Amino acid sequence: MLIDHIKSRFKKPQNDMRYRTMWQYLHIDIFLFSFLLLLSIAGLFILYSASGQKIGTTELQTIRLIVAFLVLLIIAQIPPITWQRSAPWIYIAGLLLLIIVLMTGHIGKGAQRWLNVGIFRFQPAEMMKLSIPLFLAWYYHNIHLPITIKSVLIALPIIFIPVILTAKQPDLGTAILLFIAGSSVLFFAGLSGKIIVPLFSIIIMSIPFSWYFLHDYQRQRVLTFLSPERDPLGAGYNIIQSKIAIGSGGLFGKGWLNGTQSHLHFLPEHTTDFIFAVSGEEFGLIGSLVLILFFMLIILRGFTIAMHAQDTFSRLLAASITLTFFVSFFINMGMVTGILPVVGIPLPLISYGGSSMITTMINFGILMSIQTHRKLVTT
Repeated sequence: MLIDHIKSRFKKPQNDMRYRTMWQYLHIDIFLFSFLLLLSIAGLFILYSASGQKIGTTELQTIRLIVAFLVLLIIAQIPPITWQRSAPWIYIAGLLLLIIVLMTGHIGKGAQRWLNVGIFRFQPAEMMKLSIPLFLAWYYHNIHLPITIKSVLIALPIIFIPVILTAKQPDLGTAILLFIAGSSVLFFAGLSGKIIVPLFSIIIMSIPFSWYFLHDYQRQRVLTFLSPERDPLGAGYNIIQSKIAIGSGGLFGKGWLNGTQSHLHFLPEHTTDFIFAVSGEEFGLIGSLVLILFFMLIILRGFTIAMHAQDTFSRLLAASITLTFFVSFFINMGMVTGILPVVGIPLPLISYGGSSMITTMINFGILMSIQTHRKLVTT
């Protein structure tokens, strides 16, 4: 009895706020933060080689990463209830920005996707990757679950309006991610098989008709996916060179800084959409699997946070953020290896660029907020 009493005096009860760790006070999930940091550092090494060892490119990406991590830490301090209350207004603001882009947006590489605010440019479509799940999670938090056909019909325009506006830019890759981000909330909210099967059937039947709504370059990408060799020096050039790069890496790769496809400029977009091919060439299958492991650790932690979320809003939002992150890297790796059409989706936290990186870190900041602002169970 005396020993049990002594143990009880020194035991740190989990429901006592006095025993929160330093990371909890800072609202940092140390596991998620560590995995993100490891992935980002690996990305800098890959980018340094992919850019032809250009210090300036790597330094700029490092600055972007530092800013992105600072944004993550700031976002993590905001409690989930604040995001819940702001969800409708964030969604409306995102829609207005998408409309402004179509009217006065900056045009680059044949697409009108960016807003120029003087010191930087950003893509409002990136904002919608968060806005749609936020709004839907807010909506389903306020109604009885599981969802019904009526609530699905209400959700469809919430998803498809920004998807259509983004596709008109044109930005098919981001439009696909917006659709997945929104539909994932429906799935995690308990969409029944009786609703999923008809919806999926409608989508499958509409695919042939969607061909007539695609832009010429989008049709070309589909044809190139089916047969890259039909135009090896034109539309099929990127994917053929990407496959050559990955295949030449073998099991262990050619070694860091020893890739030829990117350094000799055979591989286009080697610092952005096709940077995974550079990794495959220099680090081989083993290095690629390690990189995939970093991604999967982040995803596993994200779903763990979603499972332990204490309300419907937090659970749906966390699960949607995590699934969208998974789909982003899966589609990028799929298109680089030739198992999916090229749709212009960057590899998260690896590809060179700023807008996608900031959006990704905002999402993970919200995940950390959901985890660290959980109310401890009292007895």
